[in-house]
Amino acid sequence: GCAATGSSSTGPVGPDKVVYHLNEGLPQATNGLRNIRNHLEVNPKAQIVVVAHAQGVDYLMKGKKDANGNPYESIVQDLKNQGVRFDICQITLRNRKLNKDQFIEDATYVPSGVAEITRLQQREGFAYLRP
Repeated sequence: GCAATGSSSTGPVGPDKVVYHLNEGLPQATNGLRNIRNHLEVNPKAQIVVVAHAQGVDYLMKGKKDANGNPYESIVQDLKNQGVRFDICQITLRNRKLNKDQFIEDATYVPSGVAEITRLQQREGFAYLRP
């Protein structure tokens, strides 16, 4: 037969694929990272991409800390080890006159944040979440 294999919780479509959209400052990033940790706790196989543009890129800058003084970099490293991808919009870098040297090593870059979100939703079947 063609019954789906694996656990019933993931269903026949495979693991969750979710794009998280960050375009505000650090509080939104804190919420988003917490959402992602919770998501992976329930579904460790979830494929998660975090796309940041505008003020949303700030948490990926070197030395940034959350309200409790925890460095974002260690949270990001931990999630990256679980397969999460952290994308930065290159148009934002140009508009804000930032350069890649100012960002942590774990970040990756896409030409346009909004175009990448659209691509993931339409062509790759990712769900869209905005914390």
